[in-house]
Amino acid sequence: MISVQNINKFFGPQQVLSDISVDFEEGKTNLIIGASGSGKTVLLKAIAGLHTIDSGRIFYDKTDFTGLGEKQRKAIHQSMGMLFQGAALFDFATARENVRFPLDFFTDWSLARKNDRVDFCLNRVNLGDIGDKYPSELSGGMQKRVGIARAIAMNPRYLFCDEPNSGLDPQTAIVIDRLISELTHEFKMTTIINTHDMNSVMAIGEKVVFLYQGKKEWEGSKEGVLQANNKALNDFVFASEMARLLKEPRS
Repeated sequence: MISVQNINKFFGPQQVLSDISVDFEEGKTNLIIGASGSGKTVLLKAIAGLHTIDSGRIFYDKTDFTGLGEKQRKAIHQSMGMLFQGAALFDFATARENVRFPLDFFTDWSLARKNDRVDFCLNRVNLGDIGDKYPSELSGGMQKRVGIARAIAMNPRYLFCDEPNSGLDPQTAIVIDRLISELTHEFKMTTIINTHDMNSVMAIGEKVVFLYQGKKEWEGSKEGVLQANNKALNDFVFASEMARLLKEPRS
């Protein structure tokens, strides 16, 4: 479990996170939702240690992550997997080399052992035959799956996904959602997904946290989203549904 307690974050004079407290549950898909500028990406990156916070605490299980030194943090970083928006693959490296990158960086494994792990991860995301291809030779959905394979290469306990469906067509987005959900339960990870896609919320959201203007406005189950008596959340859901309908092709 990851527990966030009363965290605040400023960029200069602007406060982007305000006194946020929330528990993200182990073995579940925890979704952070909200409109652009609500603070959800900053919160995700703060939890993962990519942004420093100005006050508050972040606990990984019972370990106070905010109180650790750089060397102690490294051990927790090694138990994290990160799927960045747009997959963020290295253009100069093959799919296999991209997946092997965290193993090269964090482990002293033999090349044979690393390659075995890479093959397992690529096969797990149904891309066992594209290891020698470069990102430019892959579709957007395939790039995202390579990014997922890289994120699970270290067999992480914690998985962070930043807008995993960004730029994908609806059918491919469903594939990515299902894959992340399957891996979360298969490996019993604490998965945190940052998204504005209500389809993802209703498909795989087990815990949902709604941010509004840098504050935690609501939290609950995906079923509760549609029944919530919260104007900001209701407006967000309505706007998301209208955007989806406008994107659908007309017959």
